[in-house]
Amino acid sequence: MARYTGPKTKIARKFGEAIFGDDKSFEKRNYPPGQHGNARRRGKKSEYAIQLMEKQKAKYTYGILERQFRGLFKKARAAQGITGEVLLQLCESRLDNVVFRMGIAPTRSGARQLVSHRHITVNGELVNIPSYSLKAGDVVAVREKSKSLEAIERSLSNSSHVYEWITWNDDTKQGTYVSVPARIQIPENINEQFIVELYSK
Repeated sequence: MARYTGPKTKIARKFGEAIFGDDKSFEKRNYPPGQHGNARRRGKKSEYAIQLMEKQKAKYTYGILERQFRGLFKKARAAQGITGEVLLQLCESRLDNVVFRMGIAPTRSGARQLVSHRHITVNGELVNIPSYSLKAGDVVAVREKSKSLEAIERSLSNSSHVYEWITWNDDTKQGTYVSVPARIQIPENINEQFIVELYSK
């Protein structure tokens, strides 16, 4: 499966929440997509359907394809700690996610593009792999030549999110991935236990 590039509002309506961030179109039509919309009665979902939905939500939220996501799950299962929590921590540790969290890009897909186009450095070295896994203490910065990019300036000026596990210096346009976030610090509305149950079958 290729990365999804279709209408994001349609996906948000499928899950019943704006998983890609603020979405005015979703606010107007926050019911499931389809010809019958919110008039259609849906039967009770099976346990499998609920688990699958949660996995799909996580994949769309972080912009990760199935093969990568399954790889992250295997890594989480082999690690110490609660598997579901570790899985989300691995997703949060991705470079594209941290670039998004720092406010350098307004969306994860935008962050992925900045990383791919060589606008981001990690510990002073250019890194163009969005899935690059950061470690506590790593310094993420906007490349010197890219600091005046209008898209980055605009995103940073509109960013208001503050996370305890990330620091950001607006003057130098660099921040530090201070620590791996605890589950309570991850704001995403994902029930990771359903994902663990699905993959454990």
